[in-house]
Amino acid sequence: MLPLLPGLIAFGFAFGTVAARKGFSLFEACMMSATVYAGVAQIVVVESWPQQLTAGAIAAGAAVTALVCSRFLLIGASMRPWLGGLPATKIYPMLYLLTEPPWLLSTRYYRNGGNDPAFVLGCCAITWVTWVLSTAPGYWLGAVIGDPQRFGLDLVMPAFFVAMLVSLWQGPRRAISWVVGSAVALATAQFFGGFWYVVTGALAGSITGGFIDD
Repeated sequence: MLPLLPGLIAFGFAFGTVAARKGFSLFEACMMSATVYAGVAQIVVVESWPQQLTAGAIAAGAAVTALVCSRFLLIGASMRPWLGGLPATKIYPMLYLLTEPPWLLSTRYYRNGGNDPAFVLGCCAITWVTWVLSTAPGYWLGAVIGDPQRFGLDLVMPAFFVAMLVSLWQGPRRAISWVVGSAVALATAQFFGGFWYVVTGALAGSITGGFIDD
């Protein structure tokens, strides 16, 4: 996990700055990171946090979180061939902590012949601890600098995910699904707005990858 931690720390910083700018307390920001633990969804929801919490605002925040986190349906499904034989008491606590960085490393580990579920758990635990701890310095930084876009911190999230793609590269043929998913996501964002591009891009890329796979 060590090569991925600097990007993850910067990602946590970015969330902390957004939370500070929206008036969250340090405790609230860290508790969200520890319990919601949803990375992109946390930033998106906090960015659009209302001045007053109404039933409609809470429902909208929950809907956006569910929409952005729908990518975990595909991530979880991809782990079933490996973890499906474990008892539920061992699988689901681990899946609660499963995000993109440990999924990426675990997928590569499994592809190279590894089969120890403890590898997944170790990666997940390190990622969770790093994410929660990096929220606090990001919060203090956000209280000082105000707008994170002045320093380019808004680019941390896309840069982090683009960097993760390097380890997933398996040749130009397998990358066709990346291109299709990206194109559909961009088109959806352009014509419809909102966060539907997360679902449409993921589905388009997955379906394309299914047809391309041997």
